Amino acid sequence: PIQTTEEKWDKYRQKAASMGIAETGYIMERRLPIRQVQDNPIYGGLVEAMDEAVGEVLACLDELGLEEHTIVVFTSDNGGVSAGDNFSTSNLPLRGGKGYQWEGGIREPYFIKVPWLVNPGAKCDVPVTGTDFYPTLLELVGVDLKPEQHIDGVSLLPLLKGESIAERPLYWHYPHYGNQGGDPSSIIRKGDWKLIHYYEDGKNELYNLANDPAERRDVSENHPDLTRQMGSELKAWLAEVGANMPVPDPEYDEELFLKRQEEVIRNGLWPRLEQDRLNYLSPDWQPNEDWWGSKITED
Repeated sequence: PIQTTEEKWDKYRQKAASMGIAETGYIMERRLPIRQVQDNPIYGGLVEAMDEAVGEVLACLDELGLEEHTIVVFTSDNGGVSAGDNFSTSNLPLRGGKGYQWEGGIREPYFIKVPWLVNPGAKCDVPVTGTDFYPTLLELVGVDLKPEQHIDGVSLLPLLKGESIAERPLYWHYPHYGNQGGDPSSIIRKGDWKLIHYYEDGKNELYNLANDPAERRDVSENHPDLTRQMGSELKAWLAEVGANMPVPDPEYDEELFLKRQEEVIRNGLWPRLEQDRLNYLSPDWQPNEDWWGSKITED
């Protein structure tokens, strides 16, 4: 839950105020308003609390004499929630957030700490994926790889040593709607090129992430051959893995949807989000008397 203590809320409220509070915090994305300003003091306090919790785990490993023998992995299952749920964070300059097909939704923190590898603080820009953890951890602890189990992942040990791995495509499949505003779609990434296939209308978008990390310029019409090639590779992969595919809803009404979007979202949700944002930044705001229980003390 997006919660924090009064002390942490006030710390980030004051920080936001010192930087200047923007008049508006959202723009309209394709389906929902999406946060553009990183000034939610509740979320800021929550992130700091999580940092402290991670610190407690690391400190405990050190106290127990386990730090030099323990691999620590930190990641996320998605990008920050910029629309849907609590609309709590901005992922700019990346587009979108949790549940979205753009980089704000699928480009995530990915840390691996291996005490016995001498490469502290090293950064690697090679795109990898969550299914790489399993073979990586097996190899790090000296266990034979099990390719029949981790067919979608590769060991990242060479990258951790500062070496390289073979270039490969990465895939994502999200064939449904979510409450964050993303579209039913599938994705293939090869090097700097990323293709998104949409199931509503069969359209493909093509982006060059090196030139356009914010994914604002669809260049599929400029590169028709590459678009067809990557689209074919994506289709072949979906067939190979037996992916579930979406089907049209016979009760869908385009006119009713657009009317609902105007009435419920543009005239209801969006203004409420803007007001909530300002309320959270008000010096006298409080969620309840005990700040989600953080003020409760035992005698």
